[in-house]
Amino acid sequence: MIAEGIQDYPKVAIDFSPEIPPLKKIREKTKIDIRYSLISPFAFAHIYWDPESYEVVYEIEEPFLDEDELQKKEQIIDAMRAMISFDNIIEKDQNSLLDYIDQRLKIIALELGIEISYESYKKIYYYLCRDFIGFNETEPLLRDYYVEDIECNGSNTPVYIIHRMYRNLRTNLNFRDANKLEGFVEKLAQRCGKYISYAKPILDGSLPDGSRVNATYTKDITSRGPTFTIRKFTKTPWTPAQLILFNSLSPEMLAYLWVIVQYKMNILIAGGTSSGKTTLLNALAFFISPEARVVSIEDTREINLPRENWLPSVVRTATGFQKADEIDLFTLLRSSFRQNPDYVIVGEVRGKEAYVLFQGMASGHSSISTIHADSVNTVIKRLETPPIELSPNLLNVLDCVCVMTHAIVAKEETRKLKEIVEIINVTNEGVAITNTPFVWNPVDDKFYFKKNSKIFEKISKRYGIRIEELDLEFRRRVQIIYQLFQRGIFGFEEVQQVISHYYKKPEEILRKFGIE
Repeated sequence: MIAEGIQDYPKVAIDFSPEIPPLKKIREKTKIDIRYSLISPFAFAHIYWDPESYEVVYEIEEPFLDEDELQKKEQIIDAMRAMISFDNIIEKDQNSLLDYIDQRLKIIALELGIEISYESYKKIYYYLCRDFIGFNETEPLLRDYYVEDIECNGSNTPVYIIHRMYRNLRTNLNFRDANKLEGFVEKLAQRCGKYISYAKPILDGSLPDGSRVNATYTKDITSRGPTFTIRKFTKTPWTPAQLILFNSLSPEMLAYLWVIVQYKMNILIAGGTSSGKTTLLNALAFFISPEARVVSIEDTREINLPRENWLPSVVRTATGFQKADEIDLFTLLRSSFRQNPDYVIVGEVRGKEAYVLFQGMASGHSSISTIHADSVNTVIKRLETPPIELSPNLLNVLDCVCVMTHAIVAKEETRKLKEIVEIINVTNEGVAITNTPFVWNPVDDKFYFKKNSKIFEKISKRYGIRIEELDLEFRRRVQIIYQLFQRGIFGFEEVQQVISHYYKKPEEILRKFGIE
C-alpha cells in the first residue's frame, strides 16, 4: 500500500491501562513463567526463570521493527519533534493526544512520501505514543501495576525493578547510549517541573502522577553517567485485607490498630527504606471514622486515603536557586492545625517539623506519621538528637510505635510488621518504658500477641469504657478482618464500605458476617 492511502488507515486501538492481572505467588523460582499485558496490544511483561543467569528476570516485550521500519520511525520522529509543541502535548487529555499523534503521523508520512503498510503503521504509532505521551523505554514499566521502583544505575547497565510479587528483578532494558540516557533524565526533570544541568546535577521531584524521582546528571557524581530512580505512586493502595493475604501482619494486629485509631491514639510507623511504612499508613487510614476530617502532609505524594473529607498537602520545593518560593513540611504542618483536623497524617518526620507534630499531639490532634528507624530505641534517639531534638517529656504524647521490616522467609523477601510497641513512659533521661502486645517471630513466621494492653487501659480511663467492652470490640474486629480475607473482599471501595458501615450500623455488619 502506498503513502497516499495512509489517510484512510483506521485509528489504531491502544490501551495504556489494561486490566490488572491477578498474580499468584510461585514458591519454586524455576517454575516462574508469567506474561501479562502492560500497554495493550503492544507491550507485555514476561517474567521467567533464566537458567543461564540462574535468576528470575523481567523482559519488556514490544513490537519488533526491521531496519526499514526503524529508519522510517526515526524520520517521522525527527519531523514530529519539529512540529509538536511540548506544552500542547502535556496539557491534552489522553484521547485527544492519541488523535493528535495519529493525525500528525499521517500528515508527516504523506509530506515525506513515506510508503508504509498498516502493520508497520501500527507499530510506529505505538512507539510515537510511547515516547511523546509517555516516558520512552520506561513507559511499559511505569504502566505495570506490580512494579514499585525502577532503578537505572547508569549507561550500559541493566535497569532493575522492584516487583510486588517477585521483588528485585533485572530487566532487558539497557540505556547503551549515554547521550540518550542524558536526554531521558532531562525529560524526567521537565515533567517534574524542574531542571537538571551540569551546574545543578541532582534532581528530586515528582511526576504528574505522583511518582517520586531522584536522578543524577553527570559522571562527576555517578561514574557510570546519568542515573535515575523512580518510586511509583500507587493510585490504589493495599487494603487491610490484602496485607493479611501477603502475611505482612495478622488480623489481631489490624484489629488492635483499628481500635486505637478510632480512639485517636498517636502512632508512629518506623522502618527502613521501602519496608512498607507508607503501605501500612495507607491501610490504617481505612480505619479512620468516615465523618472525621483528615489533613495529610508530605514531601512527595504517596498517601492515598479512601475518603472525601480529606485535605492532602504536598511541599513545594524551590523552583530555582532562590528559596523564597519554597513551602516546607514545617510551614504546612503549622498551617494544618488551623484547618480543624481530627487527624493529621505526616508522610515522614525527619526535621524541625517533628516539634510541631508533637506539639499538635500534645494539644489533642491525633496524629499518624512515619520515621526511618529500625526499633523503638532508635526512634527515641532520632527524636531526641539533632536535627529534631525533642525533649523527653514531649515524647510522652506518643502512644504507639509500629516497626516494619524487610525479612527473608523461605528464601523469599517479604515485608513484616515486626512488632507493635506501646509507649508507657519516656523518662527525663530519654529511656522508654514500653509494652509489646504484638510481635512477629521469624523462626516460625508467626505473629503472637498478649492480652494486656496499656493503651486499652488508657482508652478505658480517657473515654470511660470498660476493658471488657474494648476486648469484646477487639475480638469482633479480628473476625471482621478475617472474614474480609476469607471471602476474598480485597477491593479498595468494598473494604472501605464495610468499615464505614460498621461505624454507623455495627449490628448489620456483624450479622452479615455471622459474628456474635
